[in-house]
Amino acid sequence: MESQFQTNSVEDIFESSLNLEETHLREGYDEGYKHGIVEGKDEARDVGLKLGFEVGEELGFYRGCVDIWKSAIRVEPTAFSARIQKSIKQMEDLLEKYPLSDPEDDSVQGIMDSLRLKFRIIRAGLGYSKLRFVWFETMLKWTLACCKVYISESRNKAALELIEKAAKLFPQAPIVNKFEDVTYNRVGYTLVSSVASKPSSLSSCPLKSAVLAMVKAAVEAINLEQHCGTHPRLGVVDHICFHPLAQASLDQAAGIAKSLAVDVGSTLQVPTFLYGAASEQGKTLASIRRELGYFRPNSGNQWTGGPKSGSLPIKPDEGPSQVSETKGAVLIGATQWVDNYNVPILTTDIAAVRRIAKRVSGRGGGLDSVQTMALTHGDGVIEVACNLLEPNKVGGQRVQKEIERVAEEQGLIAGMGYFTDFSQEKLIESYLSSDGIRIHR
Repeated sequence: MESQFQTNSVEDIFESSLNLEETHLREGYDEGYKHGIVEGKDEARDVGLKLGFEVGEELGFYRGCVDIWKSAIRVEPTAFSARIQKSIKQMEDLLEKYPLSDPEDDSVQGIMDSLRLKFRIIRAGLGYSKLRFVWFETMLKWTLACCKVYISESRNKAALELIEKAAKLFPQAPIVNKFEDVTYNRVGYTLVSSVASKPSSLSSCPLKSAVLAMVKAAVEAINLEQHCGTHPRLGVVDHICFHPLAQASLDQAAGIAKSLAVDVGSTLQVPTFLYGAASEQGKTLASIRRELGYFRPNSGNQWTGGPKSGSLPIKPDEGPSQVSETKGAVLIGATQWVDNYNVPILTTDIAAVRRIAKRVSGRGGGLDSVQTMALTHGDGVIEVACNLLEPNKVGGQRVQKEIERVAEEQGLIAGMGYFTDFSQEKLIESYLSSDGIRIHR
């Protein structure tokens, strides 16, 4: 009996020891498993971000190559052989098919392998040596930006020649479009240039230097007191806007805008207001204009002169708080691409066209992202001038149809509208083949 008891006691001790070891193993495993889930998720996220960035960078590089090759083909259709052009088109189709929103799609690896193969074929067909390809790859890492500069003058040809001459001192930022309107007494210039990716280089980029030279020439050659036209304005240089193109970012455009504003305000002593991505408060162009009385004609349907000298109703971001009657003020901003589209209405009834403009605008309950203004434009014509803030969503064709519909309800006829600038794609093409100013009336 005692022997049986001793045997059972020994077994109980070993069983307890085994159970204790198993308990510690289970606790250790559970703790390790939980810790592993947390650490694994963190590591997986880091790896995912790294791989996602690398894939995005590679796709962006291929997209940049295709865009530049396509632009070169439009400029010179025989630049590449039919075989290479076919491969470029196939690369473009593959990029369109890539499932960016579903990285786990089974087709991802196949598309990426095909892109790499097509790229090697094109590279070989174009005869890129390793050195030449490194140069091409470096070029693609530079980005393109454009700047629209609106001058309150179109009749003083001598003044415009001085402004254009100042821009030509910076051939790396050519004027690729010029839109003149004698009735509005206004001209719009569009410049395009490459922009370095480093923020420290933005303050000295050719685009900023060219625009600053144009502003300086304009305020020296034009007296706003002697100005008269049917388009409103706040200054000799009324409005400057930077837009990212190709691989550029909005932050880069905003950096150039802010740097330019400092120089215009301090060096040229012109009150300068920032808007869009360049504004710390995110102010819009329309809101600043409204505060400064931009939309109120000061002589019938004409705008004569500019703001009267004295204190401005709101404080400028840069420059003096007192405005000069000869120079006026300037608005400088940075936004994504904006289309300007004007539609003529065959009437002299400005009140009726203002009603049409209001009904079509987003502010008036019409088309989202569309801003409008009614402006007299010659005998028997009043235009609905439109800013299309998101042209990919609401473009000129839709605006045209809506204005025609609303005008018909008013018993009026709307003519065919027109853009005041080239498309982004056309601007890039013009930049790549720039050999002078493109006149666009």
